[in-house]
Amino acid sequence: MSRLLEGRVAIVTGAGRGIGRAHALELARQGAKVVVNDFGVSLTGEGTGESPAHDVVAEIVAAGGVAVVNGADVADFEQAEAMVRQAIETYGRLDILVNNAGFVRDRMLVNTAEDEWDAVIRVHLKGHFAPLRHAGAYWRAESKAGRQPVARVINTSSGAGLQGSIGQATYSAAKAGIAGLTLVAAAELGRYGVTVNAIAPVARTRMTASGFDSESLGAMALPEDNAPIVAWLASEEAGSVTGRVIEIDGGRITVENSWAHGPSHDLGRRWEAAEVGPALAELLDEAPTPEPVYGS
Repeated sequence: MSRLLEGRVAIVTGAGRGIGRAHALELARQGAKVVVNDFGVSLTGEGTGESPAHDVVAEIVAAGGVAVVNGADVADFEQAEAMVRQAIETYGRLDILVNNAGFVRDRMLVNTAEDEWDAVIRVHLKGHFAPLRHAGAYWRAESKAGRQPVARVINTSSGAGLQGSIGQATYSAAKAGIAGLTLVAAAELGRYGVTVNAIAPVARTRMTASGFDSESLGAMALPEDNAPIVAWLASEEAGSVTGRVIEIDGGRITVENSWAHGPSHDLGRRWEAAEVGPALAELLDEAPTPEPVYGS
């Protein structure tokens, strides 16, 4: 039986542990050659000196797959470019980019330090932008040279970014930004044969272990539950799906509804301040009630 990703080349960032590791293993099992990226940091982003990516590559190779280690800091613009170049120089092409790397520094908004905000925004949001920018430039050049790609990008958002999460203002802002980045990239890169989607995964990992009680954590889905959906989105079959955010919770997948225009009222002239309250109250009565913020 032919494998879904036979002959395709993928980069998976943050693939040393957890969800990223599961992605890398599944993509390799489906026939992809995988650049396994991991910077080797703790849950809160400090360097640990560990190299979990080596273990993932060894596991892929032992199973008969093909993979190579990459240790780039994905939020470093030049290192992200070198990572993309490594895939192309090692395997002759790049077809798939899975942006997964990230960490958390959970704080209530009024307790969040500036350096904590900067660190989380940097690794999640810039860590998605930099690899995507360089991979996108490569695919655009390929398209203009007459070699139209069949390329796939899978970003990693979160329910925290879509519905919000108390105690995670920084993380929520970063993940919401990734959802917005996904929409724009899908619109801009489609002409070059690239689809761009995002997942909002639910899984028991290092990142979730500290935020849930043991009973809730025990009932949570496994990292591996997310990987088959990512593998399909990375395949040539998925060409009609782009600009979407898909939540994955064990055996359930949900297409998230993005911001959309709701009820409106056009006065035909500039509003007077006193007119706004009654009109807005009517519109809010017509609009769907937002889903509650996690933890509220």
